[in-house]
Amino acid sequence: MTADDVLEILRVLDGNDVWIGGGWGIDALVGRQTRPHDDLDLMHREEQEPAVLTALAALGFAETLSWRPVRFVLTDPAGREIDLHPLRFADDGSAEQSSLTDEPFRYPASCFVTGSISGRTVPCLSVAQQVHFHQGYEPRERDLHDLALLRALSEL
Repeated sequence: MTADDVLEILRVLDGNDVWIGGGWGIDALVGRQTRPHDDLDLMHREEQEPAVLTALAALGFAETLSWRPVRFVLTDPAGREIDLHPLRFADDGSAEQSSLTDEPFRYPASCFVTGSISGRTVPCLSVAQQVHFHQGYEPRERDLHDLALLRALSEL
């Protein structure tokens, strides 16, 4: 998944509320691509899901994995993958995402921020939210890379 791919996907999703998480979300916070990315993690408003799916289908994306209601994956014929995470928003701007346990993933209103990819301002998740999602599992090499970037950002 390249920076141009990410920007193309965001262009087709214009008018829908989406936020970049994962590796691309961290690179958006840093303001530059720091490593290769296999996929794009996108959080979206659950009620906008039909419009999101229609827009992505226009680019050739189709569902290839379902862990609904937690998340699902779309893939296009070129092999690009988007990992979609449906969010339910509260009146205060916070959100929840279903999980595989009884406890949902929580997104405080303050975690919805912006970063930049190839000089374009993009919606993404905050440093604190990204750090939170990197807890509770054995980090891989790319996770350690991402955590080092997040640590440096939080020290600014």
